[in-house]
Amino acid sequence: MKPLDFKHILQSLAHLSHWQRDRLVQVLSQPGAGHAVARIEACFDAAPKCPHCAHAQLHRHGRSEGLQRYRCCACGRTFNALTGTPLARLRHKAKWLDFLQAMQASLTVRQSARDVGVHRNTSFRWRHRFLAWSKNDRPEHLHGITEADETYFLESSKGARTLERPARKRGGSATKRGISDEQICVLVARDRTGQTLDFVTGKGPISKAQLRECLPPVLDEDVLLVSDANASYHYFAKDAGVSHEAVNLSAGTRVKGAFHVQNVNAYHSRLRQWIQRFHGVATHYLPNYLGWWRALDTRRLDTPDKMLLAAIGVFPQATVT
Repeated sequence: MKPLDFKHILQSLAHLSHWQRDRLVQVLSQPGAGHAVARIEACFDAAPKCPHCAHAQLHRHGRSEGLQRYRCCACGRTFNALTGTPLARLRHKAKWLDFLQAMQASLTVRQSARDVGVHRNTSFRWRHRFLAWSKNDRPEHLHGITEADETYFLESSKGARTLERPARKRGGSATKRGISDEQICVLVARDRTGQTLDFVTGKGPISKAQLRECLPPVLDEDVLLVSDANASYHYFAKDAGVSHEAVNLSAGTRVKGAFHVQNVNAYHSRLRQWIQRFHGVATHYLPNYLGWWRALDTRRLDTPDKMLLAAIGVFPQATVT
């Protein structure tokens, strides 16, 4: 807004009635597009750089769609604080925080669309735009006693235009008994401080090769891995030189001294109970939902503001224990 226009608005405030003044204060106190934009631009101003060439020397280049634009002094390209992020080119910024509040409440696509006042397709698109980078809020390492176990979800091609198998009515069920290539394996590793990592390893039972791909980069050298009696964990730990304890759940042993997998199994239970409300999650989007649940369960992104910043790659600082 031009300074002269703003001056005219200030002058007109003297003519407002008492009710109009109260209504104006109420509207201004609500976090809308201005609040969301201010939070995003404040993060960008803390460490400004060109998203195209990473050069730090910029100058302002007007405003567009409520956002400050910049021109890079090195490559000459223009951009704003959202360029190169999953939120680039998204509209209706005034509704973003309301939508993130709906995500905090784990509402479905249609419930979120109704509460926020957008189309259901917009609601679906926003959900996965906001989760695209938020799911990367993960601990770097797991420490001490770390439990690992896998859970399985029925493979889903929900939303796909072509299927390699006959369609299942309303999700349906697997045609094969037990764990098969119709099931998608999700490996979850969780230490006793509550830090949690998950990995979508693929179809069918977990293998030693998949464990070797997922776990070594995130386990401390002195970690003690606790699992069930699945032989894949035993052979992985032996090859990787990781201390390992197995609890034979099939034999009725749930606790072996100080060792158990009850923390990770409880996490599985909460995850499966939460994900049921979505009536089937497409396998393609499963990592997004795992990241969403991890943020809710650990309370890392417990406000719309934190989720907004995580969507552009600004995550809360880890607490030191």
